This record gives sequence, C-alpha cells and structure tokens, in this order.
Amino acid sequence: MADLQHLEDLVIQVRRDILRQVHAVNSGHPGGSLGCTEFFVALYQELLDRKDDFNMDGIGEDLFFLSNGHISPVFYSVLARSGYFPVEELRTFRHIDSRLQGHPTTHEGLPGVRVASGSLGQGISVSIGAAEAKKLNNDDHLIYTLCGDGELQEGQNWEAIMYAAGNKVDNLIVTIDLNGQQIDGATQNVLPLGNVKGKFEAFGWDVLEIKEGNNLSAVLEGMKKAKAKTGNGKPVCVLLHTVMGNGVDFMMHTHAWHGKAPNDEQLEKALSQNPETLGDY
Repeated sequence: MADLQHLEDLVIQVRRDILRQVHAVNSGHPGGSLGCTEFFVALYQELLDRKDDFNMDGIGEDLFFLSNGHISPVFYSVLARSGYFPVEELRTFRHIDSRLQGHPTTHEGLPGVRVASGSLGQGISVSIGAAEAKKLNNDDHLIYTLCGDGELQEGQNWEAIMYAAGNKVDNLIVTIDLNGQQIDGATQNVLPLGNVKGKFEAFGWDVLEIKEGNNLSAVLEGMKKAKAKTGNGKPVCVLLHTVMGNGVDFMMHTHAWHGKAPNDEQLEKALSQNPETLGDY
C-alpha cells in the first residue's frame, strides 16, 4: 500500500484540480466531484490492477467505468495524476477540441476513458457487458463502476441489476455515491429512493456500506472488503455515503453546487481550505 499521508495529500491536490478546472471555464460539476475524491484516489492508487500502458481491449487488467459522467473533473484529475496523460492537460478542460470534455468521450482517445458517459443510468449495463466479456475470455480480473444515487431513478438500472444477479455476474463491483443530492434538489424531494440496500439485496446482490465515504482509510478498507466478496456467485454493490462538495465548507450538504462553478473570490476561499500539497498544474 502506498503511504497513507501521500494519498491524503493527493486527495487535497485533486480537490484543487477540480476547483481550478471548473473555475477556469465557469462550467462543470464540482459538487459530486469533490464528494467522490477519496473514492477515486483509493481506486486508482490502490485497488485497480491496471497496466502501465492503456489500451481499449482491457485484457488482463481490472476495468473502471464512470456512469455519472458529469463528475468528470475528479475523473480527469485522478487519471492525470495516476500517469494516464500529462497533468498540464487539465488546463484544457471543456475547451473546444480538448480531449477533456464536460462528459467523458472516447472519440478523442483520452487514455483511461473506456466509454462515453453522462447520459445517466447506463453505467451498470455497460459494466455487466464488460464483466461477461471477462468471463468469456477466462480473464479473472474485475469490473468496477460508479453511479450517482439520483441515477437509480432511471429504470434501465433495475433491469441491469436484475440481470446481473440472475446471471451470477460475480466479477462486478458497483459503487453507488449516496450523497442524497441531485441537480434539482435532495433525492428525497425529487424522487425518494427508499431502502437502497434492501432493494439491491432483494434483487440478489451482495451489499456492503461505507458509512464514511469521505474518510480515505474507511474507503480503502470497505472497497477491499467488496473485492473479497467477488467470485461467490453474486454481483457486489457498495453503498458509499459521501457529502456533496466535501472539503469546501460553503459547497457541502447542498445541491446548489451540483453544476455551478465558483467565482474568483469563492475559488480563493475554497483553495485556502485545501492548501497545495503536490503542485498545481
């Protein structure tokens, strides 16, 4: 395992990257990105068995698919800081002809991005297909995906959830970002999700919860437990309890920063709460 302090420093630096990306173009989604920073750092620095050279076939390595593609700022930052492309390229976020579009795309050939995403509700389906391809290829590596809780309001998810259990897709770990917020407000007010754990269990999944989804040690421990549950005839669901806008006091616990960029003054305040650790781009 990498030094925990280094990983904690990386979490702070990724937060800075997120804020700087969306501020520079006055566009993007900082709230969910900040809430999922610990998850992405844990995933790419510790959990994924991945090759040094990216290729789209993905044979012989774990694969990750981002379903809630609007949180691309955190995805791009962690990919860059994990060696997939130069950190300096983060300056091109959402620029015309950039490889770093608002929602990840594949036609620009950005290393680390395996599927275009952001049309919500499709990630679990895509991941099931990849997981079944692994089995057909006798490849014992795992498929990981991340979904937002608001995405579960899309019906396609539940067809996929039923299919995965019915076909024993047990090389799949689906993580749900349970921050309780979506673009129009709290999920409880837009369309209540009810007992998410009970629903996944009723559909035949193995479910575990990470109550402190913004505690890096807790995320690492929980995701390793999830990995240990694979290969037992059931797909695995992780309920990751996070805070939207985590790490920036005026962005936390509200949907207001789901898709809103900070102005100059707000950026400086947010960056002051996350002092530079590993170097800005």
